[in-house]
Amino acid sequence: MQKLFLLLTLLGLSCGKMGAQSGLLHANAFEKMLQTDKTVQLVDVRTPAEFKSGHIQGAVNFDFYAADFAQKLAKLDKKRPVMVYCAVGGRSGSAAGQLKKLGFTKVFDLDGGIGAWRDAGKKETK
Repeated sequence: MQKLFLLLTLLGLSCGKMGAQSGLLHANAFEKMLQTDKTVQLVDVRTPAEFKSGHIQGAVNFDFYAADFAQKLAKLDKKRPVMVYCAVGGRSGSAAGQLKKLGFTKVFDLDGGIGAWRDAGKKETK
């Protein structure tokens, strides 16, 4: 009986979190989500110079170091998923945290940044 109660409790907890999705995605999963969910808002949080050196197709560039960075994040649609990346994961991890504080529930961060994307042989554009 205790095992059944524990199982039901765990299932109840996991079901309660179904609406809020977020986390780190490896390059393959990140790419698959971009290909399958056309509502995604893709944000590159690197500097404009880094962005120009190569970025994931469809990304918008919000410079993490810009004075208006937080305001740009706040203008994104909270009803749509947001996918963020940077060079190696530090800035995008911070941006993902800011998005969650702003009330975004579907936030995904590219694990290892564009460096991991490149290491996985994924396409980028200039």
